[in-house]
Amino acid sequence: MIDVEANLKTVADSLPEDVKLVAVSKFHPDEYIEAAYAAGQRLFGESREQELQKKAAVLPKDIRWHFIGHLQTNKVKYIAPYISMIEAVDSMKLLREINRQGEKCGRIINCLLELHIAEEATKTGLRLDDCRALLADGEWRSLKNVRLCGLMMMASNVDDEQQIGSEFDTAWHFFDEVKAAYFADDNAFCERSWGMSHDYRIAIRHGATIVRVGTAIFGPRVY
Repeated sequence: MIDVEANLKTVADSLPEDVKLVAVSKFHPDEYIEAAYAAGQRLFGESREQELQKKAAVLPKDIRWHFIGHLQTNKVKYIAPYISMIEAVDSMKLLREINRQGEKCGRIINCLLELHIAEEATKTGLRLDDCRALLADGEWRSLKNVRLCGLMMMASNVDDEQQIGSEFDTAWHFFDEVKAAYFADDNAFCERSWGMSHDYRIAIRHGATIVRVGTAIFGPRVY
């Protein structure tokens, strides 16, 4: 049996006060989430709409769910009523649909724009120039039920700490660029979500305000 509470404490104790922890609970059973919840954790990350729906229905209502995986537009309607943040927005089309469903629910939905920086085919997200073009176009300003709160990304899955740190720095510098250009007076645009179980300590040194940690808390995934 995984000692979720002890693992959670180890991770949480290693974080600065200004870094938020999203406990990535995807593919893990409800009892693991309940153990983390009992220890005080309230932010959890899921990446599959059906799994999230089942968990949200039976677990405590004050859990703040972050959707951290690739989200199809036709799935937005299922999570819009309760999702706390959608972290992986990778197109204007998806942003429009989140806005549409947010309007139906009478909610403003917090979102992060996902960047594709790592040179890996499996990674999703906006290339930096595509993100620049999306923001420059300005359509996002008219979406009244979406709140852009920052950026997210995943570094390359490698052992080279220098490469990982460099990719985090690229995202950090890009955050500063778009913050100055588009969100200088918007305090809500403040989040930099990068760092997972294998690299969150590096991420903290390279500007992360949110880390997404699963295996280090819950152990190997239960498929």
